[in-house]
Amino acid sequence: MELQISRFESAPEGYNPLDVMPSCRSVISFACGFPAGTLVCKSPVPYTRVRNSLTSKLDAMALDLCIYMEEEGFLSVPIPANEEEFDENTGRYRCIISQKHAAEAAGLGTIGRHSLLITPEFGSMVWLGAVLTELELEPDKMKERICNDCNLCVEACPVNALEDCEVKQMDCWNYAFGEEKSNWRIKCHKSRDICPYNLGYQAGI
Repeated sequence: MELQISRFESAPEGYNPLDVMPSCRSVISFACGFPAGTLVCKSPVPYTRVRNSLTSKLDAMALDLCIYMEEEGFLSVPIPANEEEFDENTGRYRCIISQKHAAEAAGLGTIGRHSLLITPEFGSMVWLGAVLTELELEPDKMKERICNDCNLCVEACPVNALEDCEVKQMDCWNYAFGEEKSNWRIKCHKSRDICPYNLGYQAGI
C-alpha cells in the first residue's frame, strides 16, 4: 500500500518521513501475517521466534524493494521493522518512522485501542515494514476505523499499560519479557489474544 508524503504533515518532529529522507515523495507500507496458532501455544518460544523471523523477513523485503526502485531510477530507503532508537523525550524505543501510523495512512488497516494495527485480512496479527522513496505514487484509500466501543484489551492488560490507544512501553515490555530479557521470550500478548479482530475484520479466535 502506498501513501503520499502529504499525509504526514501533522506528524510530530522526528516522526515525519521527511526527517529521515528529505527527498521522500511516497511511503510504501506492507505487512506479513502472524500464524494464529502462536497465540494459543503454551510455550512463548514459537511466538517469539515468529516475531523475530518476520522482522528479518520484512527487512529483507524492504531491501529488495529498495534495490528494485533504485534500478528504476528512484532513490529509496528501507525502514527497519523493529524499534531501533530510544527517544529521550518520550522514554520510548521507536522505529525511525512509526510503522503502524504509516500503515494506517497507507490504507493497510486502522490502529486499535491496543495500539496495534488491525487489517481486514490478518486482524492484529501482523508485523510491518516500509520503504521511503522519491517516486510519487497514487495513495491508497484509508480504511474506516472499526475499533470503537470495545475495551477488552484495555481491561485485560495485566499491568494497565494501555490508555487512549497508547502503550506505556516500559511497563508492557518489563512484564512481557519477564526477568530473562536477554532470551527475548515474549510471555504476554494478551492484547492480541483478546482482540475480536485478531484474525481479521470478520473473525477472531
